[in-house]
Amino acid sequence: MKFYTSYLACTILFLGSLSCSFKGVQRSKEITYMEKGLLENLPEKQLNVFSPNKANGKNPVMLFIHGGSWNSGNKEIYNFLGSRLARKGIVAVIIDYPLSPDFQVHDMAKASAQAVKWTEENINTYGGNPERIFVSGHSAGGHLASLISVRDEYFDTLGAENPIKGTILIDAAGLDMYWFLKEMNYEPGTKYLRAFTDDPQVWKDTSPIYFLDEKDPPMLIMMGGRTLPGIEKTTERFLEEYKKIKPEPNFHLQKKKKHIPMIAQFIYTPNKVYKWIEEFMWDK
Repeated sequence: MKFYTSYLACTILFLGSLSCSFKGVQRSKEITYMEKGLLENLPEKQLNVFSPNKANGKNPVMLFIHGGSWNSGNKEIYNFLGSRLARKGIVAVIIDYPLSPDFQVHDMAKASAQAVKWTEENINTYGGNPERIFVSGHSAGGHLASLISVRDEYFDTLGAENPIKGTILIDAAGLDMYWFLKEMNYEPGTKYLRAFTDDPQVWKDTSPIYFLDEKDPPMLIMMGGRTLPGIEKTTERFLEEYKKIKPEPNFHLQKKKKHIPMIAQFIYTPNKVYKWIEEFMWDK
């Protein structure tokens, strides 16, 4: 929804104005990771890299995919996240990707995988360790992060192996989009179907829940206790399946948090979510 993006952007800009400036961070912006025509019909897209000044090639890397209902959002909203992660010793990569209605979910996943491939090939230049790449996302971005983590097909398309070391989901949407879209029974061509098409097979092919196995990278999963009903239900369904592989998942329920505050909380640097992420990334 456009409302999601505008409200989130306003929230972040306001809260960000109250925070201190970020010294000790190298920012490299508008780097093209996908040229037009590289992946058939997909457009040129860019990413931003935020590196600690003292990054030495051993620092772990987080590639973040923004939310926005698969039809809105942009990387610039999350400059604050890149800077804060860099100050904690993590090299952050924040990407843009093709959006609906002009592009569909398979296109978004291919672009996200291409961004990971670019990161593996280039991040050492920015002080990041190409062998320690983690992917993360909020809302629709969490869906794409989980999808490319569990489906190697997107990397196969690029002639590359999946290098993802771990996956960090922040109130992720769409973990079982097949179930959700059947339940919602939207009119053809409306709402989320603009991204997921009217084809139930596409819904299933792009639902991470149906591709979980022992070979998947480990996951850190965070969900708000007052999030959107669809996210709550699909995350619960996802966890039921995930527990068959990992009986005690790394899952954090933030009981009082709604959907947008789940990402807006990252503005507050001492927030406990950073501790969870640091422990997860440095431990793998």
